[in-house]
Amino acid sequence: MTDNLIARTRHLDHDVDLLAVAGAEGVLFERSRAGLAGRGVAARISWPAGDAAAAAIETAAALAGIVTDDEVGQPGCGAVAFGVLPFVPGAASELIVPELVVGRSEDGTRWVTTIGPADRPAPTRAELTPEAAAGPPQPQRFTVESTLAPEAWCDLVARATKELVNPPMDAPLTSATHEFVKVVLAREIVVTADTPLDRVAVLDRLRTSYPGCHLVSVDGLVGASPELLVARSGDMVRSHPMAGTAPRGGDPTTDQRLAASLLASTKDREEHQITIDMVHDTLLSWCSYLDYEAVPSVVAVANVQHLATLVEGRLSRPAPSVLELVAALHPTPAVAGWPRDRAIDWIVEHEGFERGRYAGTVGWADGQGNGTWAVALRCAELAGPTARVVAGNGIVADSNPTEELAETRAKLQALLSVIVRP
Repeated sequence: MTDNLIARTRHLDHDVDLLAVAGAEGVLFERSRAGLAGRGVAARISWPAGDAAAAAIETAAALAGIVTDDEVGQPGCGAVAFGVLPFVPGAASELIVPELVVGRSEDGTRWVTTIGPADRPAPTRAELTPEAAAGPPQPQRFTVESTLAPEAWCDLVARATKELVNPPMDAPLTSATHEFVKVVLAREIVVTADTPLDRVAVLDRLRTSYPGCHLVSVDGLVGASPELLVARSGDMVRSHPMAGTAPRGGDPTTDQRLAASLLASTKDREEHQITIDMVHDTLLSWCSYLDYEAVPSVVAVANVQHLATLVEGRLSRPAPSVLELVAALHPTPAVAGWPRDRAIDWIVEHEGFERGRYAGTVGWADGQGNGTWAVALRCAELAGPTARVVAGNGIVADSNPTEELAETRAKLQALLSVIVRP
C-alpha cells in the first residue's frame, strides 16, 4: 500500500557508488555509472494478471499517488518503483518502492530520496555509503547442467524449422507478414556452487566486463542487458531494439569482418526490421513525432555483436506513463518471434521450461511517468548457491541447429564467465 507515504528528494553534495548503495539485497539500474539504486521496502505495488494495459495504468496511478516533495526535479526523483515483468504477457508481477533511493544522472547531478512516513528523518552520509560488508566465502566447486541436453535442443530447433515458413525472395519479411516465420528458442543452464553466490561480486564483474550495458539487480535477478526496451523522460521517448547476432573474438580485423557480414545479411536485416517496425508502429500512436535510424548499427559487447536501431520521438499530451509503453511493447519479436502471439504460444508449448523473468523486462518508473526499462537478457536468477542462466536465438526456416547451438553458448558465456570463478 502507498497510503500515508511521502517521498522527499534532496541534492547530494558528494559522489556515490550506486552498486555500493544497493549492496546484496537492494535494487539497482545503472548504465555507465548513471542510474538509480535503492534499499529497503517502503511499499509493494502489484501488477495484476490479465490485461497488461489496464495493469500498467493501475500500477502507474498507485505510484503517482505517493505524496512528493522534490527539490531536484530530474527523472527518477520522487517516488520510484523497480520491477521485473515476466516473459509471458499478462502474468502477474510486483514493483518494489524502496525506502531509500540514490540517483546519479549522466550530467553528474546526484540526489537522494527517502520514502516513508512523514516523520522519517533524513539519512546520514554514513547510511548512504555504508561500509562494504564481507561477502560470503568464494565457491570452490561448481556444477553446470543443461535443463535440456544440447542434442535435444538441436532437435527442437530442427522441429521448429519444419513448422516455419520461408517467404519467397520477392516478399521480404515485414511486420505485415502473417505466416509463421520466426520463433525465439532458449536454453536454460543451472549452475550450483558449494557456497552461496556473492551477488555484489557478480554485479561488479558484470559492470567491469560490460560497461555499456544496463546493469540490473532486482529481487534476485542480476544482469547486464544490452537492449533498451523503452525509456521516457518528460515528453521524449526512446527505444533501442536489437535483433541479429554475430560472435566476437580477440582479433579486431575478424570482428570487423563479422560485423560487416551481419550488416550485409538479408536474413538478419529482415528479422531486425520486423522488430523495428513493431516498435515504431506501437509507439507511433502516442507520438507527435517518431523516427528511427535508416541503417542499423552494430553494437559490440564483450563476446558478441548485435544489429541495433535507435527509435526516438516526442510524445503527444497527455503523455502515457512509461509503464503503459512497456505493456504495449513487451515482448518484442526479438525475444518471441513473429507473428508474436503465435510464437509465444509455440514457446510455451515446446521449449521445455518456464522462462519466468528471462526475456521479460526490468526497470524503474517514477511518479511522473518517467522511467527506463531494459529487456531481461544476459541475466541470471541467483538464489543461494544456485544460478539459473538462459540464452536464446531467433530461429527461421533455414536455421542450422548446430550453428544456433554455438550462438547460445557464446551468449551464455556472458553470465557463466562471471559466476563460475573457482
